[in-house]
Amino acid sequence: MQPVPVSRRAPALSGSTLMNQRWRDLVFLHWRVPVAHAGALVPVGTEPDTFDGHAWVGLIPFRLLDAAPGRLPGVPWLGSFAETNVRTYTVDAQGRRGVAFCSLEAQRLAVVLGARVAFGLPYTWARMSARREGDELDYRTRRRWPSPRGAGGSVRVRLGPPLPGPDPLADFLTARWGLHTRVGGRLRYVPNDHETWPLHHAELLHLDDSLVAAAGLPGLVDRAPDSVLASPGVSTRFGWPFRVPA
Repeated sequence: MQPVPVSRRAPALSGSTLMNQRWRDLVFLHWRVPVAHAGALVPVGTEPDTFDGHAWVGLIPFRLLDAAPGRLPGVPWLGSFAETNVRTYTVDAQGRRGVAFCSLEAQRLAVVLGARVAFGLPYTWARMSARREGDELDYRTRRRWPSPRGAGGSVRVRLGPPLPGPDPLADFLTARWGLHTRVGGRLRYVPNDHETWPLHHAELLHLDDSLVAAAGLPGLVDRAPDSVLASPGVSTRFGWPFRVPA
């Protein structure tokens, strides 16, 4: 089935809210990869989503704030932390577009364990820092558990001007309204919604990374990213996971 068109606006969530959180000071670094390489990274029951004939792999550090169940206020300390994910993009048999996470570094061990058990997500426990100075964002991470211990690195970018309008590639990479994951041997989709991304051009000042290689793509970050974007952030809600028919 053909993928549904990319939409800059999220479809409305059906049913109640599973959790809410805020994402702040996001950096989006992306590289083109052959579709066959991405095929090894996506859950069974999905295929790599493509733009201009290529699959894409992203390295995205950011600050996650005020996570809480349902519509409750943010949980102190536990609900706010730095995160860095390595991800690619998916489409399922119904044409539904999503994200597939290769890894998600996070500072809170309880969050890591809960997400791994409940949602089958490859969260890892890491020592991390996030700093903003003027228009520069600086992220550092070092994995603590599981292996490979010590995987991580650092990212520093300088924010540029806002994108002047819709951009087909930027929308493809960021306008993702759910994630695909396998739980208990079954493919699930976890929907989310938020306001349209406020995206900015960004200049990559420094990159030292081993997370992409640990995800199965050695050497990819040795070349410059094909897309560098940033965003001040959005507030988001997740719906309850549902099974994706084969």
